[in-house]
Amino acid sequence: MVHVTDPLTVDAFRDRTRAFLADAVADGVACPAFGAILPPAMLEPAVAWQRHCYEHGFAGIHWPAEHGGRGLTRAHTVVWYEECARAAVAPYVNLQGIVLAGEAVLRSGTDAQRHQFLRPTISAEILWCQLFSEPGAGSDLAGLETTADLDGDRYVVNGQKVWTSNGDLAHFGILMARTDRELPKHKGISFFLLDMSLPGVEVRPLRQMTGDAEFCEVFLTDVPMPADALLGPVNGGWGVAMEVLQDERGSVGQAGVIDLERRLERLRRRAGADDLVARDQVARLLARGGALRALMLRRAGQAGVAPVTKLARSELDFSAVLVETALVGAAAMLHGDTTERLLSSPGMRIAGGTSEIQRNIIGERVLGLPREPAG
Repeated sequence: MVHVTDPLTVDAFRDRTRAFLADAVADGVACPAFGAILPPAMLEPAVAWQRHCYEHGFAGIHWPAEHGGRGLTRAHTVVWYEECARAAVAPYVNLQGIVLAGEAVLRSGTDAQRHQFLRPTISAEILWCQLFSEPGAGSDLAGLETTADLDGDRYVVNGQKVWTSNGDLAHFGILMARTDRELPKHKGISFFLLDMSLPGVEVRPLRQMTGDAEFCEVFLTDVPMPADALLGPVNGGWGVAMEVLQDERGSVGQAGVIDLERRLERLRRRAGADDLVARDQVARLLARGGALRALMLRRAGQAGVAPVTKLARSELDFSAVLVETALVGAAAMLHGDTTERLLSSPGMRIAGGTSEIQRNIIGERVLGLPREPAG
């Protein structure tokens, strides 16, 4: 295994990554790209691929070597995502584990939590889910009603979560729960690492219109959660969660743009020379894609960019699949890749924060406009 600090330059690491991915694809080891949510049918190849990456030093690339990582920089991790996108290979087993839970533990965890969770996460021994949204608190996340009441050396958790990606596959979940009902709603929330095997945790898959069940609803009834499951300060979970959401919204990055450019290029080739309307639609998509790419290249990582890129990518994806469907014609109403994209694309305008919420964030926090009236 390659888990030592390695003074590789970014360019040298890119060369090694390309060679590693080329060999993995040729040998049939690499798992095909599937997006941010792990399809249940892809579980075994995705886990095997994550373990293969870990064993060869291509997992937790900027994480400390003491926790199984490579000890390189975030710039090296970006290279990994970019080259996986170019090779059409999954960069990780699931976003919820490597990007959301892993980064949260790395940033806010105790030494014991880092030791317990980081290495097993990048070696795919532990899979994660995200327990944030609730039936009455989706876009208004601070309005969550799930409670975690301290009882001796444990918290007792009660509530319901929904739209939990891979909840039925996960061993642990990152959980937001209310720990003080007297504080203002943003301040009475704590952040936890919940063992999904604890008694009182019930997971029910939700069937989507694609036919898959990638999301679940999770019922929590008197769940006895150890006190050391707390991540970060008591009643300070909102700050921990906002950093996690920033990771989620910013995870599109240049790798996402590479995948989008590939799709737009396919549309360009599909649009016939005589179909002026289709060519105009594709040209508009290409212009929007070019603008998004330029934004990511020039401003990636800067404050306020994540909601802009999330909004732009979600809306561009949706527009692209509508144009693709029109170009394919009636066959798109039957079965195939285009049909799958058509059925799943509306959900991407909701996942990770709705497009409406992103517009509010951009208006209020980035542009400094007045807050939207309450009620």
